[in-house]
Amino acid sequence: MNYNWRRRDFLKKTSAASIAAMAAGAPISALLNACSPKEQLTSTADTVILLYMAGGMAHTETFDPKKYTPFRKGMESKEVLSTFKAVPTVLDGINFSEGLENIGQIMDKGSLIRSYVAADLGHILHTRHQYHWHTCYEPPQSVAVPHMGSWMAKELGPVNPVIPPFINIGQRFTVGEGEELKAFHSAGFLGSEYGPFLIPDPTSGLDSVRPPVGMSTKRFEARNQLYENLIKESAMGEFGSDYQKESLKRSMEQAYMLLNSPEAKAFDLSLEPKEKYDIYNTGKFGLGCLMAKRLVDQGARFISVTSEYEPFKGWDTHENGHTRLTDMKKQIDAPIAQLIKDLDESGRLDRTMVVLASEFSRDMLTEGRPGAKVKDQVEVPDIIEDLKNYGMHRHFTDGCSVLMFGGGIKRGHVYGKTADERPCKSIEKPIKIAALHQTIYHALGMDPETNYEIEKRPFYTTPDGHGEAEMDLFA
Repeated sequence: MNYNWRRRDFLKKTSAASIAAMAAGAPISALLNACSPKEQLTSTADTVILLYMAGGMAHTETFDPKKYTPFRKGMESKEVLSTFKAVPTVLDGINFSEGLENIGQIMDKGSLIRSYVAADLGHILHTRHQYHWHTCYEPPQSVAVPHMGSWMAKELGPVNPVIPPFINIGQRFTVGEGEELKAFHSAGFLGSEYGPFLIPDPTSGLDSVRPPVGMSTKRFEARNQLYENLIKESAMGEFGSDYQKESLKRSMEQAYMLLNSPEAKAFDLSLEPKEKYDIYNTGKFGLGCLMAKRLVDQGARFISVTSEYEPFKGWDTHENGHTRLTDMKKQIDAPIAQLIKDLDESGRLDRTMVVLASEFSRDMLTEGRPGAKVKDQVEVPDIIEDLKNYGMHRHFTDGCSVLMFGGGIKRGHVYGKTADERPCKSIEKPIKIAALHQTIYHALGMDPETNYEIEKRPFYTTPDGHGEAEMDLFA
């Protein structure tokens, strides 16, 4: 299709996008530099890897199994608490759900949280809860809120100046709720240079850091200069603050620096020994874990690897819950266990915190939580006649599992507890998102008082600066 646009037409068409970017990051640079605490606290970690199970991972089907009830036609749905058998882990008395045997055998290297409680956000929408999990703020907000990785990029900077400090692996933005996903994959008011370096597919990761075929270095530099000129003549160039324009320019310079560096080989998975590659090669997520391991070796700061959110796929089990989770476990079990073993064997686990989490859990019957039940989004028959109705299909927010490894976290530790009978909610040591975020920030030595003045009010890493690290998780 040939639009035959003139340069001026192109600039007009891109003005709206530029203005949207300005709205996402409009701080006053003097204020940005003025409000952060001057002293960095003692840290136990340099790097964070977030393994995000997008879509709602059922705790009773993964890391917190309950009574197992095998499928049979004519069974009552209220009987079903877990659709998989419990299997032992390396920790005495602690079981995981069948299919997660490999992760179970490395739990002596980390902590299991069984009492994460997700927020009450009304009618449950995945991207609202994912926004809340990644930013710590409930949507909507009057300002563009930075992703957790962007806070780290801004406050701590890169470990290796060549490697982008915030790398996001595995999420496409051309599927499902693409615009909603983009809303929290952002540095928000911190500026473009602290946003994520996006790698939607790790199998083509090297393509993210090299010019197209036939693009010479000289030609690439010419294009880079043209892009800078276009920005100058766009709405960003005309109306954006000096901070915004400089931030955008620095983000371009960082990408260019990576392109010409030997560190770019971290994105080339073909360089990994075949026997190790084959363990990780369970799909996009598994290879994302492999790329994360390679990026830690090269000095990454924050890496997110996601199973990818796409409505009604992956962990988003509105039907066929048991069958779907059988496949999802095959995708995550071996790669996650190998990632932890590789980091431990290389000595990097001590300074690398690995967090596995999901936006909420699932249950056969309860939508939301007891006492704060919301409208059912899935029809669950009282009597199950078909295998597609066997599984956890409703969203449950009152008991979720989180795994944490390395970076000063206790080894072989279990935190919190959920009830053994429905509703399988948190009954000991409930922990919410602000505490979880501050626990991660604390490991990195980030002061809980970190804030910037936005719209004439301080904006903290956690709402109103009230989040407190859970010290019982640290060794």
